Amino acid sequence: MKEVVELLKERQETIATMESCTGGGVANAITNIEGASSVLLFSAVTYSNEYKIKMGVQSKTIDTYSVYSEEVAREMSKQISLFAHSTYGVGVTGKINREDPNNKQGSMNQVFISIYQQSSDSYDTECLSLPLLSRPDCKEIIIKKIEEKLLSVLQGK
Repeated sequence: MKEVVELLKERQETIATMESCTGGGVANAITNIEGASSVLLFSAVTYSNEYKIKMGVQSKTIDTYSVYSEEVAREMSKQISLFAHSTYGVGVTGKINREDPNNKQGSMNQVFISIYQQSSDSYDTECLSLPLLSRPDCKEIIIKKIEEKLLSVLQGK
């Protein structure tokens, strides 16, 4: 994340995250970089549907597509960006190695990532299928993918 933080600092841009299955791992990776406080404005870990909704995700979107969907990841990324008034928002939701008794829809080990760019009202999204690895290893894969996507967005690729 060092390059992500440096690019954001150079451009005087900011980022905020709303994470579910990564449990704050993206924000942690960012804050492991010295000087990250100038670019990371806010981060929320929203494991429950209730708190996704309180942070701006529409309950209708969850009901229609499931909490484990690209549509919810997109809303998470946009709503956190709007809430924090940040240049970029990151949203991530998915199932890692366990069924969710409260949300039966969605495939196991499928994660949805969205990066929202406020200036262009645009999204960069991806559905990631995870291998059968430990939860920490899966989270590491997701965080690495988000880092790659952030670099790609920031570099205009």
